[in-house]
Amino acid sequence: MAHNASFPEYTEKGQQEAKSRASIPNGSVSSGKGRVKNYASDGVTDNDIFMLPASDYQLLGLLTAIAALVRLFRIYQPSSVVFDEVHFGGFASKYIKGRFFMDVHPPLAKLLLTLAGWLAGFDGNFDFKDIGKDYVEPGVPYVAMRLLPALMGVMTIPTIFLTLKATGCRTMTAAMGAGLVIFENGLLTQSRLILLDSPLIIFTAFTALAWTCFTNQHEQGPDKAFDASWWFWLVATGLGLGATVSVKWVGLFTIAWVGSLTVVQLWVLLGDTATVTPRRLLKHFLARLFCLVAIPLTFYLGLFAIHFICLVNPGDGDGFMSSEFQATLNSKAMQDVPADVILGSRVSIRHHNTHGGYLHSHNHMYPTGSKQQQITLYPHKDENNLWLLENQTQPEGLTGPIPGSNAWDTGEPIPIRDKTVLRLYHSVTDRRLHSHDVRPPVSEADWQNEVSAYGYEGFEGDANDYFRVEIVKSLSDGTAAKERLRTIESKFRLIHIMTGCALFSHKVKLPDWGFEQQEVTCAKQGTLPNSVWYVEQNEHPLLGADAEKVNYKNPGFFGKFWELQKVMWTTNAGLVESHAWDSRPPSWPVLRRGINFWGKDRRQIYLIGNPVIWWSSTAAIGIYFIFKALSVLRWQRGFKDYENVTFKRFDYEIGTSVLGWAFHYFPFFLMQRQLFLHHYFPALYFAIIALCQVYDFATNRISSLGLRNRPAIGRSGIAAFLALSIVAFTLYAPLSYGNRWTQGACNRVKILNTWDFDCSVFPTDLSQYSVDAPSTGKAAQTAAPVAPGPSEKGNQDINVTPQPAVEPAVSRVEKVEYRDQDGNILNEEQVKALDGKVSFETRYETRTRVIDADGKEVADGPAEAESVAPPHPDVERLPETAPEEPEDDGRDSPATASPEDDVSKEKSVERADDGRPRPASEPSEATG
Repeated sequence: MAHNASFPEYTEKGQQEAKSRASIPNGSVSSGKGRVKNYASDGVTDNDIFMLPASDYQLLGLLTAIAALVRLFRIYQPSSVVFDEVHFGGFASKYIKGRFFMDVHPPLAKLLLTLAGWLAGFDGNFDFKDIGKDYVEPGVPYVAMRLLPALMGVMTIPTIFLTLKATGCRTMTAAMGAGLVIFENGLLTQSRLILLDSPLIIFTAFTALAWTCFTNQHEQGPDKAFDASWWFWLVATGLGLGATVSVKWVGLFTIAWVGSLTVVQLWVLLGDTATVTPRRLLKHFLARLFCLVAIPLTFYLGLFAIHFICLVNPGDGDGFMSSEFQATLNSKAMQDVPADVILGSRVSIRHHNTHGGYLHSHNHMYPTGSKQQQITLYPHKDENNLWLLENQTQPEGLTGPIPGSNAWDTGEPIPIRDKTVLRLYHSVTDRRLHSHDVRPPVSEADWQNEVSAYGYEGFEGDANDYFRVEIVKSLSDGTAAKERLRTIESKFRLIHIMTGCALFSHKVKLPDWGFEQQEVTCAKQGTLPNSVWYVEQNEHPLLGADAEKVNYKNPGFFGKFWELQKVMWTTNAGLVESHAWDSRPPSWPVLRRGINFWGKDRRQIYLIGNPVIWWSSTAAIGIYFIFKALSVLRWQRGFKDYENVTFKRFDYEIGTSVLGWAFHYFPFFLMQRQLFLHHYFPALYFAIIALCQVYDFATNRISSLGLRNRPAIGRSGIAAFLALSIVAFTLYAPLSYGNRWTQGACNRVKILNTWDFDCSVFPTDLSQYSVDAPSTGKAAQTAAPVAPGPSEKGNQDINVTPQPAVEPAVSRVEKVEYRDQDGNILNEEQVKALDGKVSFETRYETRTRVIDADGKEVADGPAEAESVAPPHPDVERLPETAPEEPEDDGRDSPATASPEDDVSKEKSVERADDGRPRPASEPSEATG
């Protein structure tokens, strides 16, 4: 048969050749002059995917067409923002507007999504800020943007087909693998939305295909080395690695997989002393170094170069970056400023740590403590950031001390040197920086003192206004900056003379009365990074145009690139807060729970895999582990299993796929950050490949099972398994597509009680959908109208179309579900038993049903509020800075002080909502 052509041992002549080959050392070639040992592998023939029979390509085309139908079916629904479209659609808006943002993922997939939207006419004016926000009315080309990941999902089908053919599997087995990917509900759901996982899967799959083809070339021995096909697949592998890691850092696991197999190849080459000379071994090494290291690295760097070219304007992500980085953005660049800071200089002072906010004050008071004027750290340039540096006493004139803040504008410039004692005068409010032995309103630790602005115009001040400049020489740049205060170059601490504490700021934010700006205190034990400051702006009448000027150093591309990588790593590692839909790696192979993506109009999208495919692939992984354990035990006992060619090929070929699964699965056990079911998808892809390989060996290559000579049994098994998978796919398709469904159908397929999709959102009968108001993308308003007040009645538009009356609700039924840490629903008795022993945390949405007089449910509130998925933080995290909003008077709001010590407070704040990744526009939180 055609599909056995690549395995000559299956023919009578091939079996004789295999027996002859098995009688000589591995990888040896017999000749009349003797035997020459080389690194060629036994049982391997040329599985060139460009030389398949025409019937294979026809079948491949049919499978691809089916995949397109499945992936693109009703891709326009839902016509509102779903799950992480909040983030990745929002990033497309920022790319088009050129506004800098910070994301924990590299830019390739986001750039491709932006390109798709831009080509379809997207202007970037839609912000994607809320799940359920309508696409249709604003005219967002969301279908075109969803088409990109959908088509990438379609391309995964021919990719896995060709990969299985490249490993030597039969055509029917390759078709089975393609079918399993087509009808895998989880992969389907992710590929129909504006998300990153579909690009990640296709690039991972392409890398696996390219590497499999290269391995096939390599295993054929020296005759294939360095020919055109050998180079083609090695270069393609490098490009695949670069693309994969440029979508998500999960691509590093793919690099580790290829890298480990490369080491094995080089080790085998090292042992071939007959055909691989040291010079040729070096050539093999350099070829792999160039293709598998240089090409991916260049690809990765190139994507960030495009990223920086696109994002040239300031945005809500620049607060993550250093001042030098921010200065490269439009309108953030700073004019050269005088280098020397002298007495009387008007300066802005920036914090060296915590994203470099400005020392700031405004005419609002602390609600507790001294109730003096607030001192904060503010992220934006503002006149309230300006401070005038005064000596302890006013300068002397002819008739005595010169009064006023302009007293230092004449005479000789006096530089501010290390250990100089200063007063910092806030010109806008005529108060001076001040500290005293009073606990701060938020950080009430004993070693923290309040910092305030105190005084009035004409007030000479008191001893609590004195701060000593201590230049931190290890952080200052240049000899002069270590001796006297210089703009930008000198890093210094401000030590309060009376109490010995250091001016300090950290990631703790003030409550609403402080406009959520960052807290500034005076810390007696403050850590060095959080108590270091520097001068950014510097003005003085005595520092004219001829004065020495300084500015931020341009970090250049590589400086910006490396800084962004560090920020991405730090932010990603900081995503440790619990999430309503997170799950841990042990639950993924058994499909313990999914993710609620979207809910509206009595429909739901819930990410859940096809249990038939999921559990079968996990079983295949288990079969290999059992096989490997037994083979090692038998090897130790002296059995010669590895002299059998088929045994060796089973171990290596399936072991390669299982190794790919392991590299994409086990590293997640080391991560403390939030994790979700979709993180398992790359591992699932390798598990499906392993499942198909195990089946192919069992039915076609292991003669002792008796199935090799009965191909009809193997084909029947494939048909039955695909049919079962399609049935399971159909049962869960309403959750994948957001189709109409019923409570009964939903409950019947809820195999595990940890599958927490809510069947109650569906009607009891499909006919009930026909009486619902149709959704046009914008949620229909179904809440009972509120009678307008007197002033409202007078302003009503008489031309407004009358709204249909809604039956008044006569009762309201509320249901609160309690769940344990695994997501299991607790009954009332279990809750009562736990009362007082544990603390309950609100993590799942609470739904309220309004019931009319007939016991029918009445929609209550906007439809988009129904079953909306909570925020998923795996995308973007805002810097710990305040939003750029006007400062309304918040003195009437109470302070929210906490007596916890500062170290634990900082850790808790990093895990709190303010540190959570949010959509860049900072609306109410959404998933991502």
